[in-house]
Amino acid sequence: MRPDETKARCAELEARLGHSFRNAALCETALTHTSWVNEAGQPERSDNERLEFLGDAVLDLVVSDLLMRRFPDRREGDLSRARAALVSEPGLAQVAVALELGRFILLGKGEERTGGRGRPSILANALEALMGAIYIDAGFDAAAAVASRLFESRIEEVDQHARLDYKSRLQERAQALWQTAPVYEVVAEEGPDHDKRFEVALSLAGRPYGRAIGRSKKEAEQGAAAAALDAIEREVKP
Repeated sequence: MRPDETKARCAELEARLGHSFRNAALCETALTHTSWVNEAGQPERSDNERLEFLGDAVLDLVVSDLLMRRFPDRREGDLSRARAALVSEPGLAQVAVALELGRFILLGKGEERTGGRGRPSILANALEALMGAIYIDAGFDAAAAVASRLFESRIEEVDQHARLDYKSRLQERAQALWQTAPVYEVVAEEGPDHDKRFEVALSLAGRPYGRAIGRSKKEAEQGAAAAALDAIEREVKP
């Protein structure tokens, strides 16, 4: 992308982000990779590294806030693992690819030739820079709103993967300790059809090991499996 195209591309990117910059220069800076500044010989033009530094911290905070709101009953360890997956370089690069962020970045010719437009590190850093720019431009609430739109499907994927791990891990643990499988039982249902809650009790070898409430039977089973794993680990610790 040439410098004279940056403003037009920023307008297109704003529509994708759902955020209109009050200060258009912030968007342009967020999209400017250091390789372009070095090759263009324009030391007065800022690259996106400072915004990337800020955006890293902004993303940690806004993704933590999103996870806390989305999963009010999750434990700290679960939330930390989910956040780490979401804001890791691969996680950010996936969001950037979905946004088609690569085609908006201002790159030097060398980086362009070697595939920099699709490089995960460049994509992740540009996304961080954009989040830093939005935070400066309009504050935390604006950054959180954009992050919510960008990360919504990824949050669900990461949570589903984590919860599936609980059931499979418990299955393996129960087989190793007792040569048996967990038994899940729905013990209560509450709420209207559009907002129902299920309570599931889990037993192992005839003993109760965990309970959890979820918006679906599967979600409650995964929560009960997580509670059972915690109980087992406390029992087997020396």
